[in-house]
Amino acid sequence: MGLLTIGAFAKASRLSPKALRLYDELGLLTPARVDPVTGYRRYAPEQLDRARLVAWLRRLGMPLARIRCVCALDAGAAAREIRAFWAEVEADTAARRDLATFLIDHLSWKDPAMTETTSPLGIRYAALSDAGLVRASNQDTAYAGTRLLAVADGYGSGGGPASAAAVDALKRLETDGIPAGNLLNVLEDAVEQAQRAVRGVTGAGSGAGADEAGTTLTAMLWTGSRLALVHIGDSRVYLLRDGELFQITHDHTMVQAMVDEGRLSPEEAASHPQRSLLLRALGQGAPDLRLHDARRGDRYLLCSDGLSAVVPSEEIRRVLAATGEPEPAVRELVDLANASGGPDNVSCVVADVMETQG
Repeated sequence: MGLLTIGAFAKASRLSPKALRLYDELGLLTPARVDPVTGYRRYAPEQLDRARLVAWLRRLGMPLARIRCVCALDAGAAAREIRAFWAEVEADTAARRDLATFLIDHLSWKDPAMTETTSPLGIRYAALSDAGLVRASNQDTAYAGTRLLAVADGYGSGGGPASAAAVDALKRLETDGIPAGNLLNVLEDAVEQAQRAVRGVTGAGSGAGADEAGTTLTAMLWTGSRLALVHIGDSRVYLLRDGELFQITHDHTMVQAMVDEGRLSPEEAASHPQRSLLLRALGQGAPDLRLHDARRGDRYLLCSDGLSAVVPSEEIRRVLAATGEPEPAVRELVDLANASGGPDNVSCVVADVMETQG
């Protein structure tokens, strides 16, 4: 078969002549021959496979620079690169979906009218952080106050200062007023301040190398009858409601992504050697945002993976359901982690939603 005109090649590859001219200029899909007088492009039939791949990747929304890289790979490596790209797309879509949900909930929610029979809600709380039995130092930070609950799990050589700086940056939320309708901006500003604080103590982004320090961050802000959640990393928030335990955060780890894709079972993930490898941390990706309507009797647990990685969820549920006050609950949870070998720092914050005295 001879060379194909640009029109015939466009029809066969599902790419427009305009796109083909652009890809020629970019060096992505060079014609087999260009007429030196008319500039008319002709293509070889064996170029169709590459052209069709380019067309499919464009339909996926892959940037042209990345398509060029994929086309230069062998089939196996190209498949892995496409899988990695799509995982990034899904993560970005999930983050935008969470933001849309947050905005819809925030804008449509009305504060329930107070009546004589309705008492205002508040929280009682306790926090505890422990180095565990193996690590030489504690890189976790845990905090609980009248409005702010937070756990940060530092990593790298400066992980301890990083987690402390992130939580300290949020503590202004304890005293600053939050104007009506401004909750999302307040949370976004607080996270940005936490990122700057971490960069200030670690020098992140200045070529710190493979051992660059950083931190996860999981925090809840009490707004009077709702809890606003900011979460990035692999610390967790659990909710005990009516005796049932719910995990309300999603781990941002490579292993969790593999579970989401169906490549690992939850049981396999629990013992995977890379289960702590983070895909997102503070300053590296967008945090998840949630709003939770609080009910009297709810109990929230924020914890680092030093607890969740070694203590089964049923044991966590038992302690939360059986322990009356937050203080003994956090002590027993830390003791359980250490009784399981204490391989990592462990931090716990327990907060109960309760009626306040009028």
